[in-house]
Amino acid sequence: MAGYENYTEVVREIELEIERKGIVLGIDWTDDVRVRALAQEALDQSAVEVKLAASSPIDHKLMAKVDLFGLAAIMLKTMEECAGVGFECHGGPAWKAFGKALWAEVELRKLQAAIR
Repeated sequence: MAGYENYTEVVREIELEIERKGIVLGIDWTDDVRVRALAQEALDQSAVEVKLAASSPIDHKLMAKVDLFGLAAIMLKTMEECAGVGFECHGGPAWKAFGKALWAEVELRKLQAAIR
């Protein structure tokens, strides 16, 4: 990674957007089952599906979900970069809940792929 990143600021901005999308979608970040299902859905969405959803008639909940799934990818990349420079980065409750669910899904999928 080249240059200096202000991860505290990046994390704060990402989490703010996650919280906003969560409000639109009515997400309770303390509902582990629902957040895990959302993480599964975020990882299952292909670029083609996202583009099709984005081109459909304006549906604010659908657009919030598409944005949230993009934020999930940015969030995972940010956490990987932080770990790569030797520290753990995380935000508040929404970030922690979604991040925990995303990492659990990623790890489960790695394990499943290794078993196959």
